[in-house]
Formats: sequence, structure tokens, C-alpha cells
Amino acid sequence: MGKQRYDWSKVLLGFFFYLCSGQLIFSQTTDLLRLEYTVIPENKFGIRTNRYRALFNMPIKLVEDQYFVAGLEYNRYEFEFDVEQPFEVSTLERLHILDLNLGYIFKLNPEWRVVGIVTPRLASNFEEGIENNDFRLNGSVLFWKEKKDEEKPYRLILGLSYNSATGLPYPLPLINYYKRFHPNWSYTLGIPRADFKYYIKDKHVFQTVLFLDGYFVNLQDDIVLPNNNFGTSISLSALVGAAGYQYKIAKQISFYAIAGYSLIQEGLIRDGNRDRAFTLNDEGNFYLRTGFKISIF
Repeated sequence: MGKQRYDWSKVLLGFFFYLCSGQLIFSQTTDLLRLEYTVIPENKFGIRTNRYRALFNMPIKLVEDQYFVAGLEYNRYEFEFDVEQPFEVSTLERLHILDLNLGYIFKLNPEWRVVGIVTPRLASNFEEGIENNDFRLNGSVLFWKEKKDEEKPYRLILGLSYNSATGLPYPLPLINYYKRFHPNWSYTLGIPRADFKYYIKDKHVFQTVLFLDGYFVNLQDDIVLPNNNFGTSISLSALVGAAGYQYKIAKQISFYAIAGYSLIQEGLIRDGNRDRAFTLNDEGNFYLRTGFKISIF
């Protein structure tokens, strides 16, 4: 019985970590272009986080109702330490995540499209070039149904996604449901994001949102921690509640800003088994984000 409880707890922890690894593949590919800045102000541990994100995806039409998608996404995390830590922090001051998105979309029948995406990734502090542990491979298969021309348009996405950062040897389920139930109101239910939006003449959009965020990055030079432990990777898992505003220049082009608070947050340095080696942050904090995007919807 003890072994069974341990296995289930590992699956649930892995699922949450997978959702918070920050790179849910389909959520990336809905944007054709995104430029974004996020700041998490200094917390009680004396750590301030800045994230810079740039994303570009290009859909290429092959034949009728079939597309190939190729794209790149780059995330850079910069950390400022104002409180002395019991280890050398220079190796943590700048982290990088580079994704190559390769996707294929085709129409299965009049109502459903199939989306398959493979995302090779490099996630590292790149202290000494590129090494094997910097490389990850993620993938998704999704079924996408959308009714845009109805009185109450909706979109449903169902699928499976595999994320190598979790350490789980099998794919995990994804679900996302969007509905514009009133000319001025819509909602989205799903993971890693749920929101409720109010539209003013389609130019100005106010929203409340609940979303998961985070990362998993390899550290090339192991950090010597207290008790002679070694840190080989760093991760963040966060559940954020926020309110925001979006200004639409055109239907798919917009500026946006959100301000919120991380309801759950855990920043960890992990050992070679991906277990907790040192806690960088385990309390909620303010969360601010602004950016520009061109999206397919």
C-alpha cells in the first residue's frame, strides 16, 4: 500500500510540475508573434525576477486545409539577489530557454482539425556552451473544434502532451474550452489558463485570469549547497490570479498588460534526481506582465 501511495503522489506532483513548466506547446502556437516582459518584484528572500520573451511562428499552407508551422521562442530570465545566499549565485543570474516549434495541422472532417507539434528545447544557463542535459524534447497531439460564425461562438481543444521535464514516461491530457456567450462577454476554461473577459466594442478588453507559469532549466556548473548537497537544475511552479487590460489594434493584433499575485509559488534548486535541494521561494508575490502579440484568435 505504501508503494501505491508514493506512485500516485509522484504522478500528481509530476502533473503539476508539467503544467507549470511554462511551455505548454499548443499555448505557444496560437501566437504568430509575441514580445513580452514580466517582472516579479523582490520577495522576502531578496530575489527579483525579470523575464524577456520573444516568439515567432509561421504557418505555411501545403494544400487545402493542411498547414506546416515552424517557429522559435526565446525566454531569458534574469535574477537580482539583494540578500546574501549560502551558495554562489552568479551561475543563476541569467537563464535561457530556446524552443523550436515544428507543427502540422490538417482537417480531419468538417468539424475537427488535428494538430501535431514537436518542440526540441535548450534550457540552460549556458556557462560552458551546450551540453546533453540542456536538451529536452516535448510533443503534443491535439483535436481542435471551432465554431466562429454562430451567435455564440466557441472553441474546444482536446489532446495529449508529453513534456520531458516531468520525468514521467507518458503523455498527459490537455483540455481547453472557450465560449463567447454574449456579445460583450466570454470565458475560457482549461489548463494552463482560465479567464473571463468583458469586451467594449471589440477594441478594449478587460479580463480576470487564472494561469500556471514556470520553468525548468539545467545548471551546467553544479551549485554547492548547504549540507554538501549539489544543485543541478532550477525550477519555478506558480499559480497566478490576475486582472488585465487588452487594446486591440486589429482583430488579431493587440497590446496587453496584467497585474496579479501568485497564489501558489515554489522556486527550487533541484539535485540530480530532480528532488528538492534548496528552496529559493515558497511564498506568493506580485506578478506584472506587459506585451504585444499577433494571434490566430
